[in-house]
Amino acid sequence: MENVFHPSIAAPQARKIHTSVFSKFFSWCKNQEKYRLGWLGAILTVHGCVLTPITLFAVILAGTNFVLYIAVLVSMAMAVVTNLAAMPTKFTIPVFFFSILIDIIVITLCIVAGFSYAATQI
Repeated sequence: MENVFHPSIAAPQARKIHTSVFSKFFSWCKNQEKYRLGWLGAILTVHGCVLTPITLFAVILAGTNFVLYIAVLVSMAMAVVTNLAAMPTKFTIPVFFFSILIDIIVITLCIVAGFSYAATQI
């Protein structure tokens, strides 16, 4: 009986490249450059007319904490300054979402402070 060895050659397999969520998000932001003027209007409208008044109202109801006022103003300034500096959308959109995150955190802190104050009054 004869032994025959057949070399096996593995066919090259296409490797699946996994991209992170952040890299997909930043590439999407870079592709939004053609809509920069629309993003500018949306950011200024949403932040100036909706988010900042709601957040300031929550801060006032929670007891007008000066640190929370500063956080609200800084988040608004971040969105406005990046747009007024005519920065590309790869900077303005992430800054906008970060400023929304700051506003959500401030509103959450105000709600928690309100509940803790109400709990001490019972």
